[in-house]
Amino acid sequence: MNKRLNFIVLAVLVLLSLLTAQNYPELSSVIDSGDTAWVLISSALVMIMTPGLSFFYGGLINKKNVISTMLQSFVALGVISVIWVILGFSLAFGDSIGGIIGNPLTYLNFKNVGAEPNAAFSSTIPFLLFALFQLKFAVITPALITGSFAGRVRFRSYILFMILFSLLIYCPLAHMTWHPDGLFRKWGVLDFAGGTVVHISAGFAALAGAVILGKRKIVLEHPGNVPYVVLGTGLLWFGWFGFNAGSALGANSSAVIAFANTHMASATAMITWLFYERMMGRKMSTVGACIGAVVGLVAITPAAGYVNIGNSMFIGFVAALVSNWAIAIKNKSGVDDTLDVFPSHGIGGVVGMVLTAIFATNVGLIYGETTTFFYQLIALVLAAIFAFGGSFVLLKLVNLVLPMRVRPDQEEVGLDLSQHGELIE
Repeated sequence: MNKRLNFIVLAVLVLLSLLTAQNYPELSSVIDSGDTAWVLISSALVMIMTPGLSFFYGGLINKKNVISTMLQSFVALGVISVIWVILGFSLAFGDSIGGIIGNPLTYLNFKNVGAEPNAAFSSTIPFLLFALFQLKFAVITPALITGSFAGRVRFRSYILFMILFSLLIYCPLAHMTWHPDGLFRKWGVLDFAGGTVVHISAGFAALAGAVILGKRKIVLEHPGNVPYVVLGTGLLWFGWFGFNAGSALGANSSAVIAFANTHMASATAMITWLFYERMMGRKMSTVGACIGAVVGLVAITPAAGYVNIGNSMFIGFVAALVSNWAIAIKNKSGVDDTLDVFPSHGIGGVVGMVLTAIFATNVGLIYGETTTFFYQLIALVLAAIFAFGGSFVLLKLVNLVLPMRVRPDQEEVGLDLSQHGELIE
């Protein structure tokens, strides 16, 4: 039965690839070569973040679950890429239906996604490039969630959840936030590169995952491979320049501002984390430095193109402290979020969204403007409720079809061996 099902899946993929095929004309004269080159590079930078996340998570987990944890991130490059072309991009950026979601028929199978620009999204780069850049965001978001239930999730069940999350949670949030007719966009909500769409959605979905799957049988707090964590952090930091600066969609001043803010927020968060740990009587650990750096990257994401460098450093400082406190609270709560996805990404994203509304040039609270702040908070709350509640329901539904959690004996031996037949010697 499994062999027959696998054959059917492969046959469907081949058929869809034929339906999706189309010829692209030469680039028109309205294409800006500098903008196109930068967004191409940015797309590649964001792509490297997913393998970077694999190393980051793989280094934090215990030795018997390293391979499985890394694959849970890495496989998103395959699964979500196919889903994005078939349906995801249309749901996120197709003709708006009530400002909530895109028409699934608008760009079904990448129909009308070609080499000409689409002025509604970017007038200087090919529309196909815009779609591929957005694809990389769609890939890493469900991969972020995996850290919350690492070490106890069934791989096939996770694949099904990832597809449903992408289509039913991620795509509506992307549409509401980034589509010109999206609900949040029309409210004036500011999210430069994914504070709500990526980090709040992944963070609150991770919390739902931790609640649904329950505690691990054996909790090992010591990371299995610290050098992997450092490598993963470096790749994430490097790729985040494409994530944030690339969201300017051009080689322009906004990209430069976002680039600078990204680096300084992360640097500030890293040293804040280290010195706060020492102030609390704990050692200044390598893992702590890496987590602090990532939290800074998370928090600056929604604000990257809207604030100055001083603001970005303050955002990194505050996010490091708040996320550190959130991890301490989580550890006492009994919720087993294995790799602290919710305190790092969920809470980091919340901090970033709030501080964006405070410091955003000309429209922030410090400029005496209250409208942006008001709508920012509403969007934040709605996104959090939608991501948590929606993911909770999806996890329950998936669990009815394919049990989400592995058997106790499989968990004890480790997912590397029980799910994939592979081991780190």
